[in-house]
Amino acid sequence: MTPEPNSSQPNPPESNVTLQSLNGGSPTVPPEPATIVATAKPEKPLPPPSTRKVLLSPQPAQTTAEMSGSVLTLGAIAAMIFGLANDNIWLGLIGAICAIGISLRLMWPSWGKIWAQVIPPTWRTLIVACFGLLAGIVGLLMLSGTNTEPGSRNIQINWDAIGALGELIGALGQILIAILGVYVAWRQYVISKDLTIQQNRITQQQTIDAYFQGVSDLALDEQGFLEDWPQERAIAEGRTAAIMSSVDAEGKAKILRFLSQSRLVTPLKRDRLLGRPILDGDGGYAEDRDYGVRVIDLNVMLAGADMANTDLRWTDLSEANLVRANLSKCDLVKANLSRAILYDANLARADMRATILFYGSPETASPRSRTEVPNYQTGEYTGTVIERADFTAVKRLSEDQRYYCCAWCGSKSRETIPGGCEGIPNKLGR
Repeated sequence: MTPEPNSSQPNPPESNVTLQSLNGGSPTVPPEPATIVATAKPEKPLPPPSTRKVLLSPQPAQTTAEMSGSVLTLGAIAAMIFGLANDNIWLGLIGAICAIGISLRLMWPSWGKIWAQVIPPTWRTLIVACFGLLAGIVGLLMLSGTNTEPGSRNIQINWDAIGALGELIGALGQILIAILGVYVAWRQYVISKDLTIQQNRITQQQTIDAYFQGVSDLALDEQGFLEDWPQERAIAEGRTAAIMSSVDAEGKAKILRFLSQSRLVTPLKRDRLLGRPILDGDGGYAEDRDYGVRVIDLNVMLAGADMANTDLRWTDLSEANLVRANLSKCDLVKANLSRAILYDANLARADMRATILFYGSPETASPRSRTEVPNYQTGEYTGTVIERADFTAVKRLSEDQRYYCCAWCGSKSRETIPGGCEGIPNKLGR
C-alpha cells in the first residue's frame, strides 16, 4: 500500500534534530528528514617541506652620503692622476687634498666606533693626555730659544733632535703596546677566574641537590613515614658530615635550612617498640626534648665552621658543637641554639631576634652540662655555652637574652654585649 502524499511522516531520529543555539539563533533545518548532512571543511594546503636555512646577520645598507663620498673620492684620485700625467700641479694638488679630506670624513665614524669598542674608557683619557704631552714637549722644544740663531727670530729645525725624539716616541709606543698587552692578559685572567667561580657554584649546587635527594630517599619509605633504622641514620650522618666539609658558607646554610625544615635534626617523640615518630595531631611530628631521637645528629660537623653573613632563620642548631664558629652578620631569627656550644664563637652584628638560647626563666636557666640532665621546665642545663663569645653590635637582643648572656658569657664577653651588663651578676665566675 502506497502512502498518500499528505500522510504523516514518521518523526526523524533524535540525532537529526538540531536544537536552538544558546545565543538565540534559529535552528538549522536539514534539507531532508532523516538525512544527516555533513559539512566538509575546506582542505588545508599541506605545508611545504621545511628547508633548513642558515640565517646570516643582516649587513647595514650603504647610505646615500657614503655612496656619494666614495664617488667623490674616486673622482679626486682620477683628477690627481690626470694632473700628474699632464704636469698640472694645481689640479694634482687639488685632487690629492680632496682625496685626503673626503677619505678622512668617511673614516671618522668607523674610527670612532673602533675607539669606543677596543679602547677601555679608563684608557681613553690617558692615551689622549700622552699624545698631548708629547705634542706640547715638541712644541716647546721647537719654540724655545735653542732653535733660533742669535739676533734672528727664524726657527732652525734640528733634525738630529727630531730623530732622537722620534726614537723616544717609538720606544714609548712599544711600552704602551706592552702595557696594553698586560692589561688584556689581566682582563682575560679575571674573566677566566669569574667563569671558574661560577662553574664551581653550579657544581656545588648539583652536589647539594644530589645530597638532598639521597637523604630524602633514606629518610622516607614507601608509606611516607620517617624511618628510624640505625644504619640509615648512620649513613645519613656520614653523608652530611662529608658534604659539610666540602661546601662554602652559603652551601652549609642551605643544608642546615633543609635539615631543619624537614625535621631531620629535631628530637622527635617515638614509640618505644618500633622507633616510629609519633604525630602531634596537627599534621606534624611531636617534639620530645627530653628523650627524643634525631634522624641526623650534627655533633661536631660545624666546629670552627665559617658561616658568616648567611641566612640561618628557623634553623635547629640545638646541641650542635659550634666551637670557634664564625656566625658574624648571620640572620639567626628564631633559630634554636639551646644546649649548643658557642665557646669562642663570633656573633658580631648577628640578628638574634627571638633566638632560643635557653628554656624556662633567664634567672634559673644555665648552660648545658656533661653530667647533669636538662630540666626544660626551669631551664637548668638547657642553655647555650657562650663563654668567650663575641657579641659586638648584636642586633635585636631581648632583655631575657641579654640577662642570660651577661650571666654566663664570662668577663671578657660581657664587655661586648650591647646595653652593658650593669646590675647582672657574673654567674660563670670567671
